[in-house]
Amino acid sequence: MAWPPTATHTGRTYNDAIDALNSLQTPYVVVEARRKAGIRPDASSIAEMQVYLHRIGYAPSDLDHLNIMHVAGTKGKGSTCAFAASILSQYQKSHGVPRRIGLFTSPHLIAVRERIRINGNPLSEDVFARYFFEVWDKLREAELAEALPVIDQRLGLPILTRPVYSRYLTLMSYHVFLQEGVDAAVYETGIGGEFDATNIVEHPVASGISTLGVDHVFALGNTVDKIAWHKAGIMKTGSAAFTIDQVPEAAKVLQDRAKEKNVSLKVLQIDPRLKGVNIRPDALFQKKNASLGIALAETALQKIDPNFKPDHSSLSQEFVDGLEQVVWRGRCEVKVEGPIVWHVDGAHTIDSLKMATRWFAGECAQHAGPKVLIFNQQGRDEAVNFLEGMASTLKTQGQGAFDHVIFCTNVTYAATGYKRDFVNYQYDPNAVKAMTAQHKFAEKWKELDPKARVDVVPTIEGAIRCVREIGATVEAEGKGQTVQALITGSLHLVGGALGILEGADAL
Repeated sequence: MAWPPTATHTGRTYNDAIDALNSLQTPYVVVEARRKAGIRPDASSIAEMQVYLHRIGYAPSDLDHLNIMHVAGTKGKGSTCAFAASILSQYQKSHGVPRRIGLFTSPHLIAVRERIRINGNPLSEDVFARYFFEVWDKLREAELAEALPVIDQRLGLPILTRPVYSRYLTLMSYHVFLQEGVDAAVYETGIGGEFDATNIVEHPVASGISTLGVDHVFALGNTVDKIAWHKAGIMKTGSAAFTIDQVPEAAKVLQDRAKEKNVSLKVLQIDPRLKGVNIRPDALFQKKNASLGIALAETALQKIDPNFKPDHSSLSQEFVDGLEQVVWRGRCEVKVEGPIVWHVDGAHTIDSLKMATRWFAGECAQHAGPKVLIFNQQGRDEAVNFLEGMASTLKTQGQGAFDHVIFCTNVTYAATGYKRDFVNYQYDPNAVKAMTAQHKFAEKWKELDPKARVDVVPTIEGAIRCVREIGATVEAEGKGQTVQALITGSLHLVGGALGILEGADAL
């Protein structure tokens, strides 16, 4: 596809909005040039977001009306956000407050509009398109009205008319939530925290930092203490701040930055009130995420509802229901399809992939039949080193090895390629076409396990077809076995797979 893609600006449909949004992606050649030049997010990123916020008619103080719960972390930040929002939703059913609950997360699984939710539901296509183009037009009109251009201090050039893809969606979410009367919003950071687009909020109700590890090393640094510095940036003077047990290097940085900001950072243990609550999966890491979600929700409710008083001895039914009924797709998800049991998890760091494999091993413990892995992670050279941890984890959990391993790209369909919402210009198109990363993965797995059957296929659709063929063979043998299939490595892969498995337009 030619760059940049042309959006039908005269049209105002959802598809027009997604085409226009895709035109705001940073193409691979620019991403690589910036990487080689060492250009990383910095304080100017926040200054520019403040300019864009002003251009669409808001001041940072307007965001205070949203009562934001702000969450950063390497692992579990999405689950933490989902727990907090689900608790608030159940409380709302009983008490009528908050009136409207916003949830902003990334990335999406199937449709971009999933990133901006109100009362648990993604924006409809019509509502998304309407707000998208309101922001689109406001940005252009405000720029034209300015007497002098705003200069990007790093490049010495005027800032772009509109921010890049993810920052545009962040900006749009503020507009949506403020216009729709949202009075409690949960925000997940994109990358890092200090210079993340979501960090223009000055007075969050509370900040939460989930488990930290090494990820996004170019932008954030290659050690956990450097990464912790960025994540700690969401803590704000005068606002509550919570985290969970961290490795010592990360814990020290978080506390040091809290002192700098005059913030009392509370380190949470697993909430004892979770005893008897059905947290899924029943694992330590998820109980930590739930504990963080509880603390965020309690803090928000104390501000929003003067009648709310936390019970330190037990959780109310609204909190229990919120935790037990939370829906967070693509994470530790199980789907049964005839002779195949699909296990779907968007893990994409070395630690989270080990956790996902451990979860998968536990799910397989009572089942006989072949184990299959579908894996991809695009555009990250270090991902090849994640495979050994998965192979060794499955073995140490007493589940032997994967019988069949399939590596594919994130291209959804053979005939039509990417769905609009999946288009990604930040990856080298030649490498995707040649399946360069996938062949490297395959070579590595053959070293790790010469007995496994290893295939490389060009699409997610093709990978799923391979597993279904294995399922048909197993079913025909009539031994009562099932295929245990794990899809992991990327939320983009997981989203495409769920879209195919369910035929859904959004989750």
